[in-house]
Amino acid sequence: MTAPSSRVAVVTGAARGLGAATAQRLAADGHAVAVIDLEESAAKGTADAITQAGGSAIAIGADVSDSAAVDAAIERVVAELGGPTVLVNNAGITRDNLLFKMTETDWDAVMGVHLRGSFLMTRACQKHMVAAGWGRIVNLSSTSALGNRGQVNYSAAKAGLQGFTKTLAIELGRFGITANCVAPGFIASEMTKATAERLGVPWDEFVAGRAKEIPVQRAGAPEDIANMVAFFAGEGAGFVSGQVIYVAGGPKT
Repeated sequence: MTAPSSRVAVVTGAARGLGAATAQRLAADGHAVAVIDLEESAAKGTADAITQAGGSAIAIGADVSDSAAVDAAIERVVAELGGPTVLVNNAGITRDNLLFKMTETDWDAVMGVHLRGSFLMTRACQKHMVAAGWGRIVNLSSTSALGNRGQVNYSAAKAGLQGFTKTLAIELGRFGITANCVAPGFIASEMTKATAERLGVPWDEFVAGRAKEIPVQRAGAPEDIANMVAFFAGEGAGFVSGQVIYVAGGPKT
């Protein structure tokens, strides 16, 4: 099926890092972009960067784990930009700890943003894709889905997103909608910088140590993820659905 002439993308967690890079890349590719983050003031920086570069974007503040907030956000997208045909579920948080130290609050918070948030955003956007007869859903997983010490909540959520993606592909394919998953490896970003600070390791030393473990011998950049998302969001990816691609500088099993 051919993409609609009016292309509107929604990117969650897009105030900074991977989300911001993805929003800017999709805007450069010709999408009008709804930049969604918890606080509209934080999302505004990304939206302003897009408009200053000649693109079209709006900033929206919404808690993706809150159904009323999600519905209101998508209603605003439709009113100001049009029906969304691309959705990137990127919003995420970490509450790392070993299992015996992890609280129920930390478990629920991570599940709420990653899994409930992706579910709510997808449910709100899919009807517009069905109406258009075309859509692209891209969910952000992680190599942590394969297991990672101190991240039992985050790992479970990221693994869950892979099953979520595959089921979306089965249910929505008949409507011209694809669903795929991008699973980043180590990316030099605000989130991983916070991890280095928590561990008390200097940032440059932390990045260099991680890069040595990666076959291509460098850390990933937010733009590496944005490039993969842009492929899945494009016209040329119409026969690719239900896939999980590890963007990690080397193979993952």
